[in-house]
Amino acid sequence: MKVTIITVVYNGAKTIRQCIESVLSQDFANVEYIIIDGDSTDGTQEIVKEYGSKITRFVSEKDGGIYDAMNKGIQLAAGDVIGILNADDFYAYNSVISDVASQMHADDVKGCYGDLVYVDSENEMLVKRQWTSGHYKEGAFLNGWMPPHPAFFVKKELYEKLGMFRLDFGSAADYELMLRFIHKAKIKIAYVPKVLVKMRTGGVSNSNIKNRIAANRNDLRAWKENDLTPRFYTLWLKPLRKILQFR
Repeated sequence: MKVTIITVVYNGAKTIRQCIESVLSQDFANVEYIIIDGDSTDGTQEIVKEYGSKITRFVSEKDGGIYDAMNKGIQLAAGDVIGILNADDFYAYNSVISDVASQMHADDVKGCYGDLVYVDSENEMLVKRQWTSGHYKEGAFLNGWMPPHPAFFVKKELYEKLGMFRLDFGSAADYELMLRFIHKAKIKIAYVPKVLVKMRTGGVSNSNIKNRIAANRNDLRAWKENDLTPRFYTLWLKPLRKILQFR
């Protein structure tokens, strides 16, 4: 089994080195590492180039945003399994990919996920919050469940069969994709009950109230597009519709 890890980055010189090192230190033998850069100008490109052939593929060019860059990486991937690790994130230990691969060897398992912790942007030893996914039960998305996307791995064949990230969903594109794969297509997924990824606070979807409202609006669009209404929307988001100005 070959596992492809894709890192997308734009002006991430401050954190990209730790991200790269966390991938290169993995003990799994067959890893393809692709980095898609949005034509950074802060020294990111120079840092990536320091690693030479340890990076399987490095592309630096202007793109249409984070999910457009992810789609580029998926199109280039040669692995049987694909994981996506953003430049602000890093793997929690050096056998993350081995743990994932052991679950993905089963023919009927198409996806795998684990837990994640949010750490301080300046001090990765300071844990701000933990995202414990738990075992998936069919219909869990209806109650607001979702796995953390950086800790979500999926077989490449699913991207080919079910499609990649939809750019029209903005910062909720990862949510829409997991909803489409797990809830709608009902793929079989496995859970690794460990913290797989550490994520620095201040990501795209949570950076401010305006972005969070936009992300929630797009979450609801994902359900509407699939002719579904989540229970958590009916119970507590719907009464807040006017306050949050959902359309």
